[in-house]
Amino acid sequence: MPELAGLQRERVKWCVSRYMLMPGNQSTASASASALRDLDEGMGVKEFCANGIAIKTTEVEAKLDEGNIQEAESSLREGLSLNFEEARALLGRLEYQRGNVEGALRVFEGIDLHAAIQRLQPSLTEKPSRKARSLTDSVHGISQRAAGLVLEAIYLKTKSLQKLRRLTEAASECKSVLDAVESIFQHGIPDLQVDTKLQETVSQAVELLPELWKQAGSHHEAISAYRRALLGQWNLDSDCCARIQKKFAVFLLYSGVEAASPSLSVQIEGSYIPRNNLEEAILLLMIILRKCCLGKIKWDQSVMEHLTFALSVCGQTSVLAKQLEEGRPGILNRVDRWNSLALCYSAAGENKDALDLLRKSLHKHERPNDLMPLLLAAKICSQDSLYAAEGTKYAERAVTNAQGIDEHLKGVGLRMMGLCLGKQAKSSSSDFERSHLQSEASKLLEEAFVFERKNPDLLFELGAQYAEQRNLNAALHYAKRFIDATGGSILNGWRLLALILSAQKRFSEAMVVIDTALDETVKWEQRLLLKMKAKLKISQSLPMDAIETYRYLLALVQAQRKSCGPLRSTHLADKVNEFEVWHGIANLYSSLSHWKDVEICLEKAQALNQYSAEALQTEGTMCDVRGQLNEALAAYINAVLWEPDSVPCKISLGALLSKMSSNALPVAKGLLSDALRIDPTNSKAWYWLGMVHRDDGRIADAMECFQAAAMLEETDPVESFSSLL
Repeated sequence: MPELAGLQRERVKWCVSRYMLMPGNQSTASASASALRDLDEGMGVKEFCANGIAIKTTEVEAKLDEGNIQEAESSLREGLSLNFEEARALLGRLEYQRGNVEGALRVFEGIDLHAAIQRLQPSLTEKPSRKARSLTDSVHGISQRAAGLVLEAIYLKTKSLQKLRRLTEAASECKSVLDAVESIFQHGIPDLQVDTKLQETVSQAVELLPELWKQAGSHHEAISAYRRALLGQWNLDSDCCARIQKKFAVFLLYSGVEAASPSLSVQIEGSYIPRNNLEEAILLLMIILRKCCLGKIKWDQSVMEHLTFALSVCGQTSVLAKQLEEGRPGILNRVDRWNSLALCYSAAGENKDALDLLRKSLHKHERPNDLMPLLLAAKICSQDSLYAAEGTKYAERAVTNAQGIDEHLKGVGLRMMGLCLGKQAKSSSSDFERSHLQSEASKLLEEAFVFERKNPDLLFELGAQYAEQRNLNAALHYAKRFIDATGGSILNGWRLLALILSAQKRFSEAMVVIDTALDETVKWEQRLLLKMKAKLKISQSLPMDAIETYRYLLALVQAQRKSCGPLRSTHLADKVNEFEVWHGIANLYSSLSHWKDVEICLEKAQALNQYSAEALQTEGTMCDVRGQLNEALAAYINAVLWEPDSVPCKISLGALLSKMSSNALPVAKGLLSDALRIDPTNSKAWYWLGMVHRDDGRIADAMECFQAAAMLEETDPVESFSSLL
């Protein structure tokens, strides 16, 4: 075997010496020396070879160890017919590979990059004639390899400076490599006939430069380097380009440095220009995902994780869902894909689609005991009384499976179960069952509090739950604790506290709370507080003050609508809109019997929302007071048909029917009972049901209804507690 290796080595040397004797090849022996060195190292022989001549690296290493760099350089130049830069490049690479970084740096310091590039540039940029094409192609190839050797030397110098923590110098040297490449290849590196070693050096330098600027703390230079890497014609392969794109996206997302827009020189007319870090990072990550879907690069789960974070921050979870849907089969486990999609749909408000996906994920043949999907399904179900019973089962399974390292999630399961039971109680047709479910809901929330004492959301839910049950002292206790825990930064905490105080008829204190909240809240977020303030003024018999508050609220809503334009952002969907303000003013004028003003306000409201049960109900009230019973009846019926679960509409229609005819009492009773099924704490529904029982001769039932109405009226808030949940 040693003899065979020797023969193979001699054959390679003979081929190279023949090649170097061809016209035009004598001037650049460096590339051959580099290539032959690699082959010899692969055979276990440490020597430099060129032109049929071999120099053992041990001889050169001995001179380097003695500090005789010039003697080592002379040995290579004379022995292998190399020029100064080529000899220095080989010596520097030898020192770097030996781990002598400082020695390698001393060798590299002597290389004049600009002079070497100027000598190489003509042979790389000139266009050969057809007759001389074959000869010139050979010269072109060797010139590329010679350029690659010199550029590699500067790249290794950069790496040496990096290891010595001279980062700014390292970045400058690395930048000079790219400047040299742009000088040599003025029209970009060609896709074909590019020396592999040269391309490898260029790719490494392009990828390294922004990292050096980051390590040096020059973040804006790093951003420029990233954009130069991605916009320049470097002939990068897909994997290298994807790595740079990912690193740049991560830097934009988490560095905290705001990147300026790309310069006008690189902007293409009609193309999309990101406006901030988040948009640019999302664009880069989506490009990487597109490459993954096309099979150009391997799947990288971390890219999806970064994109999930970025799109979640800007509330674009529907876009994230689309990316998950477009992923190739086999990249993601189908159950994981279902769960991720469900989370996206839930965040986008598409709870029904999210719940359908979670049902598939939690099927007995998939992952029926997966804790996170169980909790998410329970949370979705807790927001709708139709699915509350189903949510209770999911929450029970979550509590059962919250063991071991997941035991801390037991409190979340208990909390979800309590919320589901509380929602289930609202749709219960039995008073006994409703009372039992409400009691169990409060008990479960208290148990959850043992596990999650630092969860402010649980404090708020306990306060709202007790408030709905009219346990106002307990509700007040948790509302105050919630405000203390959040520092008064959550708007709903102030609203809950003010509603509880209004239910206790402490209107002046509730007004102080609202005024404090208004001082702590930015102008655009004050609408719900102003609406409640107007209702508190009405409860204090200050209608003119209420009108002024409504006027200010109306001006605020209109100003915000104009500033946001026709495409209003999704986070304003749960705020007070202009229709609600006009309707509130109409109700206020109705209580004052200012019917002309009521008509004007209703016209304004119906111009914004032509089909509204609330507006029809107010119109019916106006007709009823005026004695226009048929018109009032028509308005109430239309309101109930338009919104069958509207409690005020059912009460108004039931009350009108009970006054119109004794034959309509059964219908009125049904409407009022249905209203109480939806809202069992509505004092007006109890009162009118008592009137129906009285007119029908059931005095005992009427007395019970009147008693319930009186007790509930004493604790009626200015707005329903259910508006908080």
